[in-house]
Amino acid sequence: MSSATKMRLPGESSEYRAARDALLEAEAELRQRIERIAELRRQLPLGGEVVEDYAFQEGAGDLDDATTVRTVRFAQLFAPGKNSLVLYSFMYGPAMEKPCPMCTAMLDSLNGAAPHATQRVNLAVAASSPIERVRAYARARGWRNLRLLSSAANTYNRDYHAQAPDGSQLPMLNVFVKRAGAIQHYYATELLFAAPEAGQHPRHLDLIFPLWNLFDLLPEGRGTDWVPRLAYD
Repeated sequence: MSSATKMRLPGESSEYRAARDALLEAEAELRQRIERIAELRRQLPLGGEVVEDYAFQEGAGDLDDATTVRTVRFAQLFAPGKNSLVLYSFMYGPAMEKPCPMCTAMLDSLNGAAPHATQRVNLAVAASSPIERVRAYARARGWRNLRLLSSAANTYNRDYHAQAPDGSQLPMLNVFVKRAGAIQHYYATELLFAAPEAGQHPRHLDLIFPLWNLFDLLPEGRGTDWVPRLAYD
């Protein structure tokens, strides 16, 4: 079935329309493929049970409260009635002078989406820096909608492949599910570890990072070496 439309744009040529119709077919095919992949993801069996109820540090008050800290266990990240948890590992280790700019740009976007997302799912961000350092950076960015955790005192980042043996940080996203009182792993963005095709950047979080999808609409594309800044003049 053809995906061609009757829509025409001011001043377009027949050459443009032919190329655009061919692209439209490819876009429709991509949409179908994305749906099929999402279905395959939903059909995954549950992974291994989380054997440790990790203890994280979390700010106990408003983000402007720089002193009040509490311990929160992994099981406590699940609110009543919401049995899925998305936990993103923010590349901001204790030895890093500054956080990862790519993570920062993604979390800027996720901060805006969080009030919508948390209507359906538990959402948290963990970094291995001390919680005071994480929250200080969050205040500077205006991240008031993200649940921020420090994994500095536990092995979560290492266990779930967000930290290499040498201590370097990796931008992993993991999904966990609570069923019948047990918490089990469900999904990880393992594409980070798969060898990319020649000339391809090993991106693995495109579906939740609006910036890349926006750049894909441009004639110049994403670029091969562009990275966001932590600050703009």
